Amino acid sequence: MFDVGFLELLVVGVVALLVIGPERLPKLARTAGLWVGKGRRFVSSVKADIEQELKTEELNRILEQQKAANPLHEIIEDTRKDFDEIKRQTEAVVKPAEGQETPEKDHEHKS
Repeated sequence: MFDVGFLELLVVGVVALLVIGPERLPKLARTAGLWVGKGRRFVSSVKADIEQELKTEELNRILEQQKAANPLHEIIEDTRKDFDEIKRQTEAVVKPAEGQETPEKDHEHKS
């Protein structure tokens, strides 16, 4: 953020000591530290929120691409139609076969 070296901090400290005085300097330093900490936490929070929003947007974009490339609901619907067709064909074969077995069994029992 700021490129502040040791010499710059030393100059600021000496100027603050001369302007504010040695009695009030510790309280001012403590207050400044609290404000700097609050500022850092705020910036960190905003940064985390922005990153979270970007991740959410990226995930939504990926989900839309997946949906467009391989629509699961269409696959499920096609599979359901295939199973219904197989069921219908099976029932069409089984019903006449059941009808044929019944008279034969009746015929066998009568003999």
